[in-house]
Amino acid sequence: MRAKIQATYVTTPKDIERKWLLVDAKGQTLGRLASRIAHVLRGKHKPTFTPNLDTGDFVVVINCAHIHVTRNRMDVKLYRRYSGYPGGLHTQTLRQIMNKYPERALKIAVKRMLPKGALGHQMLGKLKLYAGAEHPHAAQKPEPIQL
Repeated sequence: MRAKIQATYVTTPKDIERKWLLVDAKGQTLGRLASRIAHVLRGKHKPTFTPNLDTGDFVVVINCAHIHVTRNRMDVKLYRRYSGYPGGLHTQTLRQIMNKYPERALKIAVKRMLPKGALGHQMLGKLKLYAGAEHPHAAQKPEPIQL
């Protein structure tokens, strides 16, 4: 008797099918929304997920200016960046970032949840963020999803 051999499926770049998804961030919590977006950008919601390939979908997020944060995080959460020079440490609160660039807080949160390196940069390129309800991706016909 011959034993049956089980073939292992391996996803290749030509097998990847991408969809456009639309997310309304109005009233959603920052961290929870960011983790769900990172999950979709990575492609973990698909049965063809492969850790070394970008199998995720495009995500368009609208109403980033209306994101909800819990407790007093608007004034306590700090974002730091360093220029590399003495005295070059710049610190901003979440409130300051949301007032000037509303979509930047969500982008930073999602970026920190994606893999580091070239693969993470490629995944982050599929994230489109807009402060208001208007977006220029109507031609791609994004499907609205509830995260």
